[in-house]
Amino acid sequence: MRFYLLTLGCPKNTVDSDGMRRLLLEAGHVPVNEEEDADVLIVNTCGFIDIAKEESIGALRNLADSKKPRQLLVAAGCLSQRYGWKLMKQIPGIDGVIGTRRWMEITTLVKRLSANERVTMVGDPPCSIGWPFGDVLRFAVQGASAYLKIADGCSAPCAFCAIPQIKGPARSRPKEAILKDVRQLTSKGIKEIILIAQDITSYGRDRGERDGLPTLIELILSEAPQLRWLRLMYAYPQHVTLRLIEAMASHRQVCHYLDIPLQHAHPNVLRRMNRPSDVGRVRSLISRLREAMPDISLRTSFIVGYPGETEEEFEALLDFVGEMAFDKVGVFTYSREEGTMAAELPGQIPEEVKEERYGTLMELQQRISLERNRLMIGRKLEVLIEGCGDGLSFGRSYRDAPEIDGLVIVEGEIRPGDMVEVKITGAMEYDLIGQSFSSSMMR
Repeated sequence: MRFYLLTLGCPKNTVDSDGMRRLLLEAGHVPVNEEEDADVLIVNTCGFIDIAKEESIGALRNLADSKKPRQLLVAAGCLSQRYGWKLMKQIPGIDGVIGTRRWMEITTLVKRLSANERVTMVGDPPCSIGWPFGDVLRFAVQGASAYLKIADGCSAPCAFCAIPQIKGPARSRPKEAILKDVRQLTSKGIKEIILIAQDITSYGRDRGERDGLPTLIELILSEAPQLRWLRLMYAYPQHVTLRLIEAMASHRQVCHYLDIPLQHAHPNVLRRMNRPSDVGRVRSLISRLREAMPDISLRTSFIVGYPGETEEEFEALLDFVGEMAFDKVGVFTYSREEGTMAAELPGQIPEEVKEERYGTLMELQQRISLERNRLMIGRKLEVLIEGCGDGLSFGRSYRDAPEIDGLVIVEGEIRPGDMVEVKITGAMEYDLIGQSFSSSMMR
């Protein structure tokens, strides 16, 4: 059968989609780029916050309305895990549902759908103890970079988040499986591996390891000394240890970049979020990171308009952002998620207040981002080229993760996949401009 696979949401979904694609290919199914050419339409949905749910439901509705009589529509991923058969009831054109804990059974689902069954597969798989996903490959390649998932699920008790309901508790991949993927990726010439999970710093905790991530980093770099960049994504602030900082600082391949979602900066809000509320400890952590790696690029994210957030608490957040001067900041308005503790909290904030606070914080961060980027002018940065055209190339330095951060725009057309030295000559709020010293210009 021919299949069309649409992926929505975060890089973790991208990895799961790649796993489904590989399984379908191994079973003899054929991928197509146009939905009208497919026998099976698969949407890997996101169900994290309202705007993501709306996008996923919109995509499913559009495909349900336009699909041909012979075509089958499958809803996969987070939204499916969360709502299951209710989603099929809401959108009658959906023929099958498969969740985040069963996607490795996608070929079984397709086979059953071909036999005219309507199927919902959202529970835990039969083997749900330890790592339940078997030896299914857990990476997704994008150009010369690859996302590599090292764990699935989340055990953090954040009051606003539905991820533990969707993904289940945190479960770490076996080291041997991760290293096998690293060997395969580097043998194919991959230059950047991005370690991802809901919280990479919890790696190994489900198996009794208290500080498993630094050990994993050491093993990866020993296994693949030729790897150019190893990037770490999504670190829980309480779990960033001195040993992890040392591992990042002492290995040249580890990008001096860390994404630490902090969510807020007022102790009272953090307590209502059921998050670590010692803001002084966070300040100390940021100081230690910058002391160990003066060139580190720090990304974080904040929620504005959380239930009960006062003007005073919001002002404290603004003061903190101004003081810390993060390189990158993502801002989200609070989304009231069904089944979470925060959904029942008093003091729900009106949408117009959330939007106003969002705009205020983003305006502040844009000024900070521009100042941080201007500090790069005159410096030389190694840039991984991702595309070119019209006399320009674009890529990323160690300071930027794919899809969420900025770009380095370089004069001249350079082969995608090349890593070149670039002198930074200009700065914008999110992007940098530079000139390459490379001889790999395309003719």
